[in-house]
Amino acid sequence: MTQESSHAGRTAGLHRVVVIVDANSNPFELGCATEVFGLRRPEIGRDLYDFGLCSPEPRTLMRDGFFTLTGVAGLEAADTADTLIVPNRPDVEVPRRTAVLDAVRRAHARGARLLGFCSGAFTLAEAGVLDGRRATAHWQWADSFRARFPSVRLESDVLFVDDGDILTAAGSAAALDLVLHVVRRDHGAEIANSVSRRLVFAAHRDGGQRQFVERPMPDLPDESLAPVLAWALERLDSPLTVADLAARAAVSPATLHRRFRAQLGTTPLTWLTGERLALACRLIERGESRLEVVARRSGLGTAANLRTLMRRETGITPSAYRRRFGPAVT
Repeated sequence: MTQESSHAGRTAGLHRVVVIVDANSNPFELGCATEVFGLRRPEIGRDLYDFGLCSPEPRTLMRDGFFTLTGVAGLEAADTADTLIVPNRPDVEVPRRTAVLDAVRRAHARGARLLGFCSGAFTLAEAGVLDGRRATAHWQWADSFRARFPSVRLESDVLFVDDGDILTAAGSAAALDLVLHVVRRDHGAEIANSVSRRLVFAAHRDGGQRQFVERPMPDLPDESLAPVLAWALERLDSPLTVADLAARAAVSPATLHRRFRAQLGTTPLTWLTGERLALACRLIERGESRLEVVARRSGLGTAANLRTLMRRETGITPSAYRRRFGPAVT
């Protein structure tokens, strides 16, 4: 399999994403990165990233010998990355190559953003860049990780952790949540939603949601939350409450809470607030500059509430968000 890059040469001006692929790496996480960062986006009308792969060897045998990756750049390509994605492998007790760890250290020292998917947190921790930092890893390896890297602040029951210039995802599916979060952070909610629609994947699952749920599938078809979620999404500008959602689902608020926890790993209020904030971001990106209008149309009530929530969830004010992601002024 030959894959030099998704583009013919580096595209000037685009954020450069490079994935290090090492022996026994997982194909799924590599596919997540390639799908989101590497493919052209004709539905958007422009490329979002410049993307490439690199490996410490000319031929890299992927996990369980599924296939061999050849024709990618050497490990020196990691030194060109604005965002470097580190190897993830199931053999977490096997030390990573010194050359790979050195590439991670160099990237961190020059200010590149680092992403670790699943067991990629072990690579970052071995490189020493996670000391004193927040991170997550797959729940299956949480005890092993804590024993080996006690100086890392492991959050083992979340989907992903954004610690600024180092981001980690808990498992394979959470890698998609993390890369969409990165797109959202880099390009705004509207672009992230467009990418997620292309993937037919949830546009936004908060990183604080739990890694796994007690009941992956509801016991009865009529316990699915899908109908009430679809109903609520059409009425975000209305003064919906948890009691309203429970009444629509024909259950008690307590039962609704249990179903949200079991099926989504969050609470009804947290989900509702997150969807309203995502709508507010889209409205700002589409050019609505009146914060009181954005707050009213998104169901957040007041401009003050909008400011508080946006600063808490995105780290920036609505005005800063508009400058970064709003329509260009001509």
